Amino acid sequence: MPDPAYMAEARRLLCSEWIKDHPRPLEYLYRLTKRGVVRVYPLMKRISPRITERLMIWGEVILKGWIFNCQMCGQCILHSTGMTCPMNCPKKLRNGPCGGVRHDNHCEVIAETLCVWVQAWERSHDMRFYGDDMRILQPPVNHALQSMSAWANMVEGRDTDVPAGWESAARAEGTDR
Repeated sequence: MPDPAYMAEARRLLCSEWIKDHPRPLEYLYRLTKRGVVRVYPLMKRISPRITERLMIWGEVILKGWIFNCQMCGQCILHSTGMTCPMNCPKKLRNGPCGGVRHDNHCEVIAETLCVWVQAWERSHDMRFYGDDMRILQPPVNHALQSMSAWANMVEGRDTDVPAGWESAARAEGTDR
């Protein structure tokens, strides 16, 4: 029996699928938000670290939860996956489809839903700045960051910490987005 959280992916709140199907404006919003967070987060953290962390988490749960069905992995790579959260894959695959994608592009685990990775691939073609990031091998998820703010982890550099034996995708590619 599939997890109900995954069933909700295709039937979430009004407009969320439409928004994700138009990734270019989301890409611009991501770039703008990233610039703002990088500038404001350190100041907010100096003023009140506890409130800042709670506010960041709350914002991600509400906004990213509604639009992307965010699973709060703490290492958001939406901009690298066509503005489609790979953690919505029932198998939690972070680097592409499992090989069990059905002929109609549906998931092999939950046949009623489209494969998350097919959606990511198709959406990435409409992205101007990060569309090619789909080709970057992502490090495995660091489960220690689960339920933490991905924005805070990005500013603090925690999202690039990887298990021994892995190099950060950004360092391997020579880019740091």
